[in-house]
Amino acid sequence: MSSTEIRNSRPTVLVTGATGSVGRHLVSTLLARGVAVRALTRKPEDANLPEGVEVVAGDLADASTLGSQVFQGVDSAFVFPARGIDVFMDAAVAAGVHRFTVLSSLAAAMEFPRDHGSASQLHHSAVEAAVTERTDGWTILRPGTFANNLLEWRWQISSGAPIRAPYLASAQAPVHEFDVAEAAAETLLSDDYIGQIIPITGPQALTRTEQVATLSATLGRQIPLIEITADEFRSETAQFIPEPIMKMLLDYWSDTLTTPDRARPATTVTGKPGRTLAEWAEDHRTDFGA
Repeated sequence: MSSTEIRNSRPTVLVTGATGSVGRHLVSTLLARGVAVRALTRKPEDANLPEGVEVVAGDLADASTLGSQVFQGVDSAFVFPARGIDVFMDAAVAAGVHRFTVLSSLAAAMEFPRDHGSASQLHHSAVEAAVTERTDGWTILRPGTFANNLLEWRWQISSGAPIRAPYLASAQAPVHEFDVAEAAAETLLSDDYIGQIIPITGPQALTRTEQVATLSATLGRQIPLIEITADEFRSETAQFIPEPIMKMLLDYWSDTLTTPDRARPATTVTGKPGRTLAEWAEDHRTDFGA
């Protein structure tokens, strides 16, 4: 039997958002476990995914691109929270896909007043509904703030310019995208997690000052840090950050001054402790010019 025939004889996991930070590691994790992986992307020629991945062209919001070439042999699917995901879900359910893992956000849990009506909550709640209203075979992953958000500072860190940020004493628990991807792999390969909503954060809440200190220690360079007011931050970044996102960020940082993030690593799913921020920084050294 050829390698193609062997691959086609196994159930396939379909990964949407495969070129994103979570999706790429999910693809690698599944391949390492001997799983047949199909990646859906609008631009297959630019995907740059590992050898062994079947890359197919398609648009989540365009039903005309979601034919048998996308779903044939697919047992489970990773659902990236893109707009128009209801179109994809209609096609996937009709094609017989029976297990879905949804990448959502802790904001959709609406645990805090700040989450209600926030940009993240509105978007991710709609994505969750698009899945849960169409199938019972769902698992929802709700990561908190991603450590990848610290890449917003890569220019300052690589150039030596000071970081100017508000609410330096607020404490978050940034999650490594690898932890989210590995939790996704577990849920895609087992029915044990169907119907579960799984919150995921990093293993420790750190103040923004401590986060910068961790980056500094890992990268081996001094990182100047200046605290500014919320109004100064808004004035300096308004041209880059839409107002709904600006409000969401400032509300989050303000709230976590008095109520730090509660650490909820995905240990019960992955069987491993959550990766620390220092580990994340080491994995992203080149992004910061180190």
